[in-house]
Amino acid sequence: MQNNAKKITRAVIPAAGLGTRMLPISKSVPKEMLPIVDRPAISYLVEEAINAGITDILIITGRDKYAIENYFDRAMEYEYKFEHDGKFEELERLREISKGANIYYIRQKETKGLGHAILCAKSFTCDEPFAVMYGDDVIISKRPVISQLEEAYCKYGLATAGVKAVPEELVMKYCTLDAKPNDDGTYHVTNMIEKPKKEQIITNFSILGRVILTPEIYDILAETPLGAGGELQLTDAMGTLSRTKGMTAVDFEGERFDIGAKIGLLKANVTQGVVHPETGKAFTEWLKDFVKTL
Repeated sequence: MQNNAKKITRAVIPAAGLGTRMLPISKSVPKEMLPIVDRPAISYLVEEAINAGITDILIITGRDKYAIENYFDRAMEYEYKFEHDGKFEELERLREISKGANIYYIRQKETKGLGHAILCAKSFTCDEPFAVMYGDDVIISKRPVISQLEEAYCKYGLATAGVKAVPEELVMKYCTLDAKPNDDGTYHVTNMIEKPKKEQIITNFSILGRVILTPEIYDILAETPLGAGGELQLTDAMGTLSRTKGMTAVDFEGERFDIGAKIGLLKANVTQGVVHPETGKAFTEWLKDFVKTL
């Protein structure tokens, strides 16, 4: 199908959640700022967005998350020290953090769910399609997942979700999709259910961390009743959108890590630790020896 779908240049990263699964550290450190080797988790999302051609990023924060803003700001004291010491390579790497995209911030004053967070982005996205990158989901891939979704969005002109097949117990924690295959490896979605009961499971495809939405989602969210947990669920609104207009699903290439959970953060650190240019060789050797002791 040919259409006039616009290129995606705006991304929204909801990052206002309390991070209760990461307690006690999340009492003082935003979960999005927890390190994967030597970078905060959220930097992987911003890097993915930039590599996908996103030019403007809105990060939705909450109370006590100033560290996120500080990370993407210039750090003049470090820059001065590196310049004074002649460490120009380190200086350029530090400056790169604040380049690449325009980053904006807004507070979600109450944590009323992902759907409510997206409503906070309405004045930022205006009448443009936009990407949503769930703050808990770091995805390591050769090609940015947003680029993979954008290709399908440009082909079909429908809101598009990144999905993976997951075990039944996780489907009940995430969502289930009524997804029929297209002829290009993508799927046409005509229904989805947030946190389904076992008997409600349609397929074991669940949305994992990335979607491209169209502006009509705002009117739908405004009329969507509170859902699971007494919160405004984005999946409920996308369910309405899929039933009325349809959506596209992409079984994306990449490995997803739930950094809002301790095991996910640990796995991300190991995966990136073995390929990091400074730690890779030594860490891999140590890891091989350590595994022998288990």
